[in-house]
Amino acid sequence: MRIIVALDIIEGKCVRLEKGDFSTKKVYNADPWEMARQIEDNGLKYLHLVDLEGAEGIKNTSFRLLEKIASRTTLQVDFGGGLRSSDDVRAAFESGAAQVTCGSLAVTDRLLFTRLLENWGNDKIILGADCMNHNVVIHGWTESSPIEINAFIKSYVANGIRYIICTDIEKDGMLAGPATDLYKEILRTEEIFLIASGGISSLVDMEKLAEIGCEGAIVGKALYEGIIKLNELSRLC
Repeated sequence: MRIIVALDIIEGKCVRLEKGDFSTKKVYNADPWEMARQIEDNGLKYLHLVDLEGAEGIKNTSFRLLEKIASRTTLQVDFGGGLRSSDDVRAAFESGAAQVTCGSLAVTDRLLFTRLLENWGNDKIILGADCMNHNVVIHGWTESSPIEINAFIKSYVANGIRYIICTDIEKDGMLAGPATDLYKEILRTEEIFLIASGGISSLVDMEKLAEIGCEGAIVGKALYEGIIKLNELSRLC
């Protein structure tokens, strides 16, 4: 299972939220570039870089940071947050993203998302499938939809999607364990590369996610709070 470190950005700073609530914002490192260097220095390879302001609807401002990390480190960066057009996706790839994650776009403009999948390939486009009470949520987790998460995933598997990041918002930032039952449910019916996100609080959590078949796991708050250390992740790799 791939270990992926989360780097969430607001106003150019590395932050974490609880359940996607911007009022709970906590700044952990004023310089995301330094955090990226520490991640690389500890032998980790994968980074999940998210522009949270872009996800909420503000213009994406993190392309320059993405380009700096992609060009000056060996990290493979998955970039997301506010990608709402073909131009946005192209800009992310031109800035050095190895993959991009689109969530809201997959709900609001299915035709465009499908075209992106066809144009860039299913090894480059990740479906962001974030949910609360089994319903998909969009726009930085500020808006709920009536779409059930399993039906949402199934519909895009039919279109050839392979990589999916799934976050149960109730788990995100709470350090109470990941949504293992939800991931088991999804993996029982779909043959996909499922990336778990939200709630990881220990190495044991990560081992359990590997056991049930997750292709990757995104680690965020537990790392920034010092509950899990970068060198421990390195040894786990």
